Amino acid sequence: MASFVQRMVGAAKLDAATYEEVEADIGATGQALVVVFLSYLAIIIGNLGTGQVNVFANFVGGLLAWGTWIFLVWLVGVKLLPEPATKSDVGELVRTTGFAATPGLLRVFGVIPLLGWLVVIVAWLWTLAAMVVAVRQALDYQSTPRAVAVCVIGFIGQLAVLYLEWKVLSTVMAA
Repeated sequence: MASFVQRMVGAAKLDAATYEEVEADIGATGQALVVVFLSYLAIIIGNLGTGQVNVFANFVGGLLAWGTWIFLVWLVGVKLLPEPATKSDVGELVRTTGFAATPGLLRVFGVIPLLGWLVVIVAWLWTLAAMVVAVRQALDYQSTPRAVAVCVIGFIGQLAVLYLEWKVLSTVMAA
């Protein structure tokens, strides 16, 4: 069994075997949640230079959006677009997508003037690629395009939830 750091490195390398390992290891759930926590912390730190950071709202909103995304991926991937070999539960998706958040740690460099935005874009695209691998492995897909489709559908749903969260939080903060 790989160490926590080795799992993070394997996830960042888009190594399918790493995702299979964390999918099967129920004990890796806590580790996956730590990666998500650290990733959102890095995003908040990286956004500090923008002056538009509400730490509580960003952190809670991010975690709610991630949870929504996982649920939508499970719903679409397992119930609407399964392959014959597909069988998965939300825990497997929590573990695999949690580790797929590893490249998000680079978003801490968003604070770097002039260069930070480029690092943020690279980290975002890298995380998206890791999410596709994580979903493909967790849902036992043979088809990467199917995993991409499930991720895109889940992402659109997540954006809708983020928008609603933003509207609610904006209203609450303004009051």
